[in-house]
Amino acid sequence: MHPQILCSGTAAAVAARRMRTILGAVLGKDGWMWRSHEVKLLNTSAGDTVMIGDISYKLKTPHNPELVPVKHIVSDSLPQAVAQHLRWIMQKDLLGQDVFLIGPPGPLRRSIAMQYLELTKREVEYVALSRDTTETDLKQRREIRAGTAFYVDQCAVRAAIQGRVLVLEGLEKAERNVLPVLNNLLENREMQLEDGRFLMAAERYDKLLQEHTKEELDSWKIVRVSEDFRVIALGLPVPKYKGNPLDPPLRSRFQARDIYYLPFKDQLELLYTAGPNIAAERVSQLLSLATTLCSQESSNLGLPDFPVDNLFHGLNVLNVFPAMSSQHLVQRLYPYHSMLGKDGRSAVESVLSRFELMDGRRKSPGSTVTSVSKTTGVDGYADVTLRVADKDVSFQVPAGTKKPRPPNSNPAFIGTPSHTQLIANMMQSHMVKDMCLIGAKGCGKSVIAKEFAEMLGYSIEPVMLYQDMTARDLLQQRFTLPNGDTAWRPSPLVTAAIEGKLLLLDGIHRVNLGTLAVLSRLLHDRELDLYDGTRLLRRDRYQALKEELQFTDEQLQERSIFAIHPSFRVLALAEPPVVGAGASASSNSTGQQQWLGPELLTMFLYHTVSPLARAEEIALLQGLSPNVPKEAAEQLLDLTHTLRQTNDTTAQSLASSLSTRQLLRICRRLSRYPEENIAHAVNKACLSRFLPSLARASLQKSLSNCSIQETLDAEHARDFTCVVKDGMLTIGKVSAPVYKPDEKMKVPDVLFYDNPQHMMVMEDMLKDFLLGEHLLLVGNQGVGKNKIVDRFLHLLNRPREYLQLHRDTTVQSLTLQPSVRDGIITYEDSPLVKAVRKGHILVIDEADKAPTNVTCILKTLVESGEMILADGRRILSDPLEAKGRPNTIVMHPDFRMLVLANRPGFPFLGNDFFGALGDIFSCHAVDNPKPRAELAMLRRYGPNVPDATLEKLVAAFGELRSMADQGTITYPYSTREVVNIVKHLQEFPNEGLANVVRNVFDFDSYNKDTRDVLIEALHKHGIPIGAKPSSVHLANELPLPEPTMTSYWTISQGVNARRKMLCPSETHRIDVKGPVYLRVQAYPCHRQESRALSFSEEKSHWQIPMNEVNIICDVATTDDVLYVATCNPVTLYSMKERGETIQCVELYDIFPRTVSGVWQPFVTVAPLGSPLEGQLVLHEEQSQTVLHVDMATGAVRRLMLSPDSEQPPSKASKWWSSKEPQAQYKMCCDLAHKNWLLFYKEDGNQLEVLDVLEGQVHAISLPINLKSVFLVAEDRWLLLESNTDKKYLLTKPMHMASEDSGVCQLHSISEDAVSSGHGASSDAVCVPQMLSCDQLPNENLSAALGQKIVSPNRVMADTGSFARVIVGFPDLMSPNEVYSFKRTVDLSEMKSSDGSAHNFLRGGPRTTAAKRSNCVSLLSANQVVRALPPSKVPLKEVYPKDVTPPMTAGYLEVTDLNSKKVKYIPVPRSMSVSPYTSWVSKVSETDLLLAPLSSGGVVTVDMGGYVRLWETGLDTLQRSLMEWRNMIGSEDGRPVQITIQRDSGLDVSAPKHGKMDPNNAPHVGGNQWAGGTGGRDTAGLGGKGGPYRLDAGHKVHQVSQAEKDAVPEEVRQAAREMAEKAFKDRLKEINMSEYDAATYERFSSAVRRQVQSLRIILDTLQAKAKERQWLKNQALGELDDAKIIDGLTGEKAIYKRRGELDPEPGTPQQKPKRLRVLADVSGSMYRFNGVDGRLERSMEAVCMVMEALESYEHKFKYDIVGHSGDGYDIELVQVGKVPKNNKQRLKVLKTMHAHAQFCMSGDYTLEGTAASIKELSREEADEHFVVVLSDANLERYGIRPERFAQVLTSDPQVNAFAIFIGSLGDQAERLQKTLPAGRSFVAMDTKQIPQILQQIFTSTMLSSA
Repeated sequence: MHPQILCSGTAAAVAARRMRTILGAVLGKDGWMWRSHEVKLLNTSAGDTVMIGDISYKLKTPHNPELVPVKHIVSDSLPQAVAQHLRWIMQKDLLGQDVFLIGPPGPLRRSIAMQYLELTKREVEYVALSRDTTETDLKQRREIRAGTAFYVDQCAVRAAIQGRVLVLEGLEKAERNVLPVLNNLLENREMQLEDGRFLMAAERYDKLLQEHTKEELDSWKIVRVSEDFRVIALGLPVPKYKGNPLDPPLRSRFQARDIYYLPFKDQLELLYTAGPNIAAERVSQLLSLATTLCSQESSNLGLPDFPVDNLFHGLNVLNVFPAMSSQHLVQRLYPYHSMLGKDGRSAVESVLSRFELMDGRRKSPGSTVTSVSKTTGVDGYADVTLRVADKDVSFQVPAGTKKPRPPNSNPAFIGTPSHTQLIANMMQSHMVKDMCLIGAKGCGKSVIAKEFAEMLGYSIEPVMLYQDMTARDLLQQRFTLPNGDTAWRPSPLVTAAIEGKLLLLDGIHRVNLGTLAVLSRLLHDRELDLYDGTRLLRRDRYQALKEELQFTDEQLQERSIFAIHPSFRVLALAEPPVVGAGASASSNSTGQQQWLGPELLTMFLYHTVSPLARAEEIALLQGLSPNVPKEAAEQLLDLTHTLRQTNDTTAQSLASSLSTRQLLRICRRLSRYPEENIAHAVNKACLSRFLPSLARASLQKSLSNCSIQETLDAEHARDFTCVVKDGMLTIGKVSAPVYKPDEKMKVPDVLFYDNPQHMMVMEDMLKDFLLGEHLLLVGNQGVGKNKIVDRFLHLLNRPREYLQLHRDTTVQSLTLQPSVRDGIITYEDSPLVKAVRKGHILVIDEADKAPTNVTCILKTLVESGEMILADGRRILSDPLEAKGRPNTIVMHPDFRMLVLANRPGFPFLGNDFFGALGDIFSCHAVDNPKPRAELAMLRRYGPNVPDATLEKLVAAFGELRSMADQGTITYPYSTREVVNIVKHLQEFPNEGLANVVRNVFDFDSYNKDTRDVLIEALHKHGIPIGAKPSSVHLANELPLPEPTMTSYWTISQGVNARRKMLCPSETHRIDVKGPVYLRVQAYPCHRQESRALSFSEEKSHWQIPMNEVNIICDVATTDDVLYVATCNPVTLYSMKERGETIQCVELYDIFPRTVSGVWQPFVTVAPLGSPLEGQLVLHEEQSQTVLHVDMATGAVRRLMLSPDSEQPPSKASKWWSSKEPQAQYKMCCDLAHKNWLLFYKEDGNQLEVLDVLEGQVHAISLPINLKSVFLVAEDRWLLLESNTDKKYLLTKPMHMASEDSGVCQLHSISEDAVSSGHGASSDAVCVPQMLSCDQLPNENLSAALGQKIVSPNRVMADTGSFARVIVGFPDLMSPNEVYSFKRTVDLSEMKSSDGSAHNFLRGGPRTTAAKRSNCVSLLSANQVVRALPPSKVPLKEVYPKDVTPPMTAGYLEVTDLNSKKVKYIPVPRSMSVSPYTSWVSKVSETDLLLAPLSSGGVVTVDMGGYVRLWETGLDTLQRSLMEWRNMIGSEDGRPVQITIQRDSGLDVSAPKHGKMDPNNAPHVGGNQWAGGTGGRDTAGLGGKGGPYRLDAGHKVHQVSQAEKDAVPEEVRQAAREMAEKAFKDRLKEINMSEYDAATYERFSSAVRRQVQSLRIILDTLQAKAKERQWLKNQALGELDDAKIIDGLTGEKAIYKRRGELDPEPGTPQQKPKRLRVLADVSGSMYRFNGVDGRLERSMEAVCMVMEALESYEHKFKYDIVGHSGDGYDIELVQVGKVPKNNKQRLKVLKTMHAHAQFCMSGDYTLEGTAASIKELSREEADEHFVVVLSDANLERYGIRPERFAQVLTSDPQVNAFAIFIGSLGDQAERLQKTLPAGRSFVAMDTKQIPQILQQIFTSTMLSSA
């Protein structure tokens, strides 16, 4: 404060002046200069008179002196202001008017009323109104005495008749229609009572009395209202404070008086007396602060009033501890840190510093309690010594009846510095007033309260407050005595007050303010009036009354007056108020609210339990679980504290589920099971499986930042079994003894098929169960929660009690069921109480369906083991405490709770049970079993269902579940649904799968978008839903020519040296370079089953994740793994035939891209066999590079075959530039599975054999130059000489290494044609394209040649034949016969350039032959398959005349030697073709590469990277077709007949033929005609007892099912025309052209699915918000259990019904949520749109926002703003003017497009985001959201991602999200690492943009809508 202000006199003068200006407005001109009045008591003979100033009042002697207030006038001299008020009340009293004292909250108004009544010696009837007050509480209540119902007068009637003063406190709390009951009584002093009496005003009664006798009036039931009856009402002004406004008719009957706080001067005098040791200036500063914070200005800022009345108590504390800083004192009186937002806090702090009270900055001296001892001589007090800054201060505080316990002696309480300080501070406040502890859940409030109580020797009386608690529940409840009389039972709160306990009010943030108000008099004045007329008085008032009236305690008790024990104190516990939330629970379903208002501020002093500092928490964890691994505890705390410190709302909500309590639980578990994984524990505690995707991402990121790894692999390796042996149950690694129950029949027994995943959950549950935890299982519907629990209890042999909760569950119904027997209320124990008593396990099902305020009572039960039941009994956990107390139930040590709940959020929309109570249970997420486990389980359910079907089901449902997790579909499909399908299939195997799955999916059949998604997913996994049995599209078959024997091959055997040559070989080791470790990336494999809608040879297909310029250059297979190599850049892909992922290794760094593109690498792959599975050798032909790649580890080694293969660079550059084709190295890998490979160079004369296992190369020198090599067997190879095409057979010893025979022999082969008359025919010399390295099985060979034959053989293919079989080759030396299936035209002579589109693309005819021959033999199926270009296929024969052949990549020519047929299967063309067409044509002449599959069949990969699996074998095709037809189900055309078999009673007479009807009319039944249908005895169709079926040719006229289902064409036509017409009319209406409509449709249809699912969620949330609540005290509806006794006595309003609850008065209006979409419309968006469509995707996203939020404008106010190089405020959609129809929406999209086309370059993402966040935070809204779409290449503009992260989280009120459109390389990923998790997304694929936006919506905005 500036010194110059202080110059003009003292601080008090300054403050007084300031007060005058503040109060002048309130009190009017003369309000400040009081006219002085004094109160005198005159004694005259005519009786006593009281004079206030000039007004006098004559006293009367009270009838019931004990009802007159005592000791309310404290000092002799009343402050002038009070005297003024009293004088005014006296004036009104003399006039006979009723008064209404109105003013701010606090005890002042009540104390003035009481002072007046004490002065005038009037008896008082006090009633505190609450929202539960009904007219019976005011007029008359029925009680039953001796079986008859009597009316008992209540306060208003008693006061009227006896002439007392009725004090009504809290008029604003009562519900609107209650108080008008009093209107007539107030105005005319008349009232009609329920029992028939009539109250009449005194004057009228006296007039009647003159004419009639009193007896007559009595018989007419007329009662006189005393002329002394007055009403004093106390209330708050309602627009300013919360509550119901006064009813105008009621208001007009009162005279009002504003009772503001005492004037500054008076207040100051008062405070000086409270704190004589404190500097006067400090007192006045505090008071100035208080008055400032009560001023109009401060309430305009939204600050609640300062509790001025509590300053007095605050100064009492300050008086004993003058060293305490004023700021801390203010915090206790006015905890602004907890209850105000940022602005509010700074406002308060500026006032503090203005009055020089900001002295809390300096570290306040720590204080600790050093000793507590009973005060000698004074009962109920203790001496406490505090050590404050090395000084000891002793003072007296109230204490309990037990012996105090010295501090720090409790082993279960670890005193951390902050808690010790807190307890010391609580001691100080405890000296003067009741306290309230504010702290987040699980931070130790209850523990601190308990420790505090034990230190002072208090017994604790815990009262768990819940939301719909009524004032009756707090104070007194009705019950019936054994004889049926009604009586009142005091609540624990009242007994605590009388016995002097510490009352623990747990959860005052939950209970309604109107209910708590009944306690305000107890808290302020220590007085309480109960329903049955009992009054509790403060001890000194009680003593004064006793002395004044000379009564004994017994006499007072007869009059129901009791003393409140002096050491009684209230300690309230609450969670921090939610800043800015409405105060009503209806505004927020979770019950979080700003509960701390001005009224509550006056009731308590507040202490906040601050979250523990890290060091303290570690000490705590290690103290309470000493064996916890240190490192684990540290990691846990790192995580928790990082989460707690961010200002990101998602992270904080995660932190709340990692409360100290939860951490202790984790540590207890870790100390018992140290090998447990921390990540697992954290995920369990946060239930991460069911978090919204954003929160989950944020948690995963925090975990990895704290380097907490998840270990998954170990889990699968262990096998989970459960064994019960010798009374021990073992699940996995955990054992527990089996229980021996007394009630066997309550142990559940359930059909349960063990599967590893559920076993894991059960093992986890058992661990926690042994630690003594109560368990909570959360999961979607149908995942087996109940089964797991029942199985768990069955294994443990534990009896179970079962409770199912629902919407209408109340606290009473959870604990007791009241019923009436013979007019007496008896209570039946609910399962909960039974379980507690007998030690059973209580299973609570559907816990999320009950309101959380109901389930909250479980908290005390779990936490402290205490609970009070409605019939007055209480459950206690400590048997010692229960001894000697009546009405207790001791909790059985074996009692446990297992709670089951669905996951929070959409679509269950239950209450968030986990959020409210999650941290007192040990949580387990139950998920659908993993695919393997689920499959095993389904096999048990459907042993006869084919495995293929089960696998399809499991895969399809797995996909649907992951879609549900991502939010694409809303319903989470579960195991329960699959099990039902399988059960059906098991029972009715002939029904097709496609039909049975409809049992699950017909729910969705009317929602088109969901249906499309589902069908797509089912088709993807090959469930042919919607397919017709007739849609089979197999390729046409053409006949093969007959096989002819064309030639003999003779292998030379002669001694002639020329024909048998020896080839020397030498061996050397290979040189291995490396390994280099490359990254193996895994991509998801989106397999599509191809046989969804029709059946063809194609089994399934998927796309390899490669970029467009890449070229596929080899395919190889081994067992069930496919390898694909590409060569631009060189990349290797491997995938399993049925696998989920594709592994990819980029070898770009090993083969650098070429400079001029001349070098076109060409790669061949050879997968190795056992023991080197998963490894392969890769060979690049031109550079002769041989690499060994391990796909598992990514290790790449280079194998140097010959020492000279490292050529010097000078030579290397030559072949690089030389244009003539280079001689190519080739690799033969037919026998790679034996781990050896053969290399040769074209035109070379050397073979190199690489033995991979031995690591050796055997080089064999040949006397001939090679053209090609075919490995026909391991030891026999066929060689072709280059130029002459002469064939040689090389035989080699089996083991190369054996020294002696290191020689290979070369035999020449002579081919002799079968003479066809003209010598050797030209085709005798054939050049094989393919030669099998194994032989055809004998039966296949016989079938092919049409003769029974057993012989070695090989299948060969060349261009001139479909196939050739060489019989006898290579093992027999005799001439081998060659049988050929000849072609009419040799393939090589066909021109491949037919000018077909492909060749046109390829730039003219080919020059060189293609490298891959694409020809394979399938020996088991007896087939040769080759891939041909369309030009070489006889299309005219394959397709009928009028059919145009489809566009294909090529055809598979399948030559089947069994059926002698050839068929051509078209392969669909690839989606994209590499631009390097000439390069592509070198690889293969078609756009396909082909490889055989070990499972039979072939795989093709087209140039666009599409992998397709084909089934070619006839037998397997037959089998698959059968399976496929079975899946569709046999629709036989027969109509379904309903037959009822009954005995018709007529005996079957002897069967006969019956008469022949000459007219042959149809007959049905009648036992007469022959040829009827369904008769008896005569011959006919389907009867009973006829001799034979006779069909008289009546056409059984059946409409086929398909015809029935089909809608006539004209009807369809009409429907179409109607739709078109409506569409055109609509366009005309918004004058939009059809072209525009089509354009808009393009964007709209792309996001239709997302829009739909968002709208579904919005609708359901809206419905949930409108859910009806219970309205109590109704005259009709359902019986309210709580009012059952009132029902017995005959009251009317004892029902409750569901209705729309009016929002509580004073609750702030629900504001809409505010959203801004910041779209990127910069030039780069337009520029790169061609590459990845980013602009269009952003336009789709914007379109989605506009469509989804249409007609929700009241809930979401949104605008869309663009940012580009031109600036960041390009208005696209304004807040108030959202586009209403498609035309306006299209206009927005067009604007975006046009802007992006013509704007300046530059980037304003950062500035735009910052500006939007700033702008939005100024607006009033429920929540604020900013979503930024940007393709910002931040690095290019030199923006550091950290800066962007800072901007995104700059304002905690605004939730900002950024969606980046992925750009070059891994830049996007790097960005995401630096940006806050859950706030930034990178859409590598622009298709994801709308999905990401939808995800943001669902997981944030809609989670709380």
